[in-house]
Amino acid sequence: MSTIPLIIDGEDVLLPHDRHGTVANAYAEGPTLYQGATKELALQAAQSSAQAFAAWSKTTPIERRTLLFKLAEVLRSRAEEIKRVCDQEISCGPLWAEIITDGAIGMIEEYGALTTSIATGSLPFIQNGYGLVLKEPLGVVLGIAPWNAPIILGLRAVVAPIAAGNVAILKASRSLTTTDRRGIIDLLTGLASPPGVLNFLLHRPEDAPEIFDVLINHPDIKKCNFTGSTHVGRIIASQAALALKPVLLELGGKNFTVVLDDADLDLAAQEITKGAFLNNGQICMSTDKVLVTTAVAPALEAKILAILRSINTTSVLISPSAKAKVESLVSDARDKGAQIHTSPTTVNHDVSNRNYPPTVVTGLTPEMKLFEIETFGPVVGIVVVETEEQMTAIIQAANYGLSSSIISRNHHRALKLAGAIQAGAVHINSMTVHDEPTLPHGGYGDSGWGRFGARWGLEEFVQTKVVTLHQ
Repeated sequence: MSTIPLIIDGEDVLLPHDRHGTVANAYAEGPTLYQGATKELALQAAQSSAQAFAAWSKTTPIERRTLLFKLAEVLRSRAEEIKRVCDQEISCGPLWAEIITDGAIGMIEEYGALTTSIATGSLPFIQNGYGLVLKEPLGVVLGIAPWNAPIILGLRAVVAPIAAGNVAILKASRSLTTTDRRGIIDLLTGLASPPGVLNFLLHRPEDAPEIFDVLINHPDIKKCNFTGSTHVGRIIASQAALALKPVLLELGGKNFTVVLDDADLDLAAQEITKGAFLNNGQICMSTDKVLVTTAVAPALEAKILAILRSINTTSVLISPSAKAKVESLVSDARDKGAQIHTSPTTVNHDVSNRNYPPTVVTGLTPEMKLFEIETFGPVVGIVVVETEEQMTAIIQAANYGLSSSIISRNHHRALKLAGAIQAGAVHINSMTVHDEPTLPHGGYGDSGWGRFGARWGLEEFVQTKVVTLHQ
């Protein structure tokens, strides 16, 4: 039996057994226990980071660029190992493991390429003398990452702050352990100097409020970024507001695909099912809902169901409670008149308490919980309306606004509709699951605020200072 330790000031921290927790998604080759941080260790991590910031903030952008390019090369050399571990940890399948591993490498290289530009200030005109606008790092940044895309989301939480001259603490999910240690923490703590540029914390679920309270109220922690549920995001934002600390939030999404009457329906069916079932539907950008008019709905549904019947892989959710949530939403839809269609997959008896078949719900209506609540499982619902105006009304009434897509042969028409969608991303003739290192990523409304990715992500972790020079 192996145990994941914390890392504080470059050293592994091992705790008594009463501070151990069980890894939520333990697998045969991986660890089964992790160390659960105490309030005192959280303070120690913050103090270690604060001490490291004094030296790290003075490194040049070129030095940080060199570090990041080296990190990317090391990850590239270990890509197959990282992909295998990701697949084992979250049962995501080889395609998602490849997407998130390759995306992580590209993201590191993009941040590395931008280290000099993010430090570039400007010389604005002032009436007398000279004005200088400087960009400076914030200090210690707390990054909180989820489990569903281990390597890329763990890196995203800390690499952008570090690239901008900050130091970081990664507070990870108890389902996000081995990949973080092998692919992020061990590498960065080995490459970066001094110790404490990156510290790594895990904690037991029951200790989450205390640990976060200690960290967000620590005077040296200047900002928090969080990727996770809207419910937890509200708690983090409210506590951070009391401490007058800014937050970057990428939260849930009830993402939809709009299929217009002129769409290529074969393309639509392919993109909808890919977006709904990739990583077992456990992606913040997963396709949860389809909006289509009565004119093309029967043909589209037939094509989607044909693909569903061809699926022969088992979906494995992260936990029994995740499966219970999906079952409850689908059961409610069935009770209120929806039709439930499932793939003919066989049950994996080793994880039968987490199996759930890829599912299509037809006849989805606003009275059903599935219409509004994020599923976070391999389920997509189809909403049929009479007109495009009704589609627009549903779109504009949405609380979430993370990702969306439009399928249409008329690009001008699709671009016009994109302007009416209040979401961080609109993908035309593609699935809702799409992100690249050169793009900003984030949402509207209940999907959070701020942006990860490229120069937009780096700008989240610098502050602006004005200096004026007079005779």
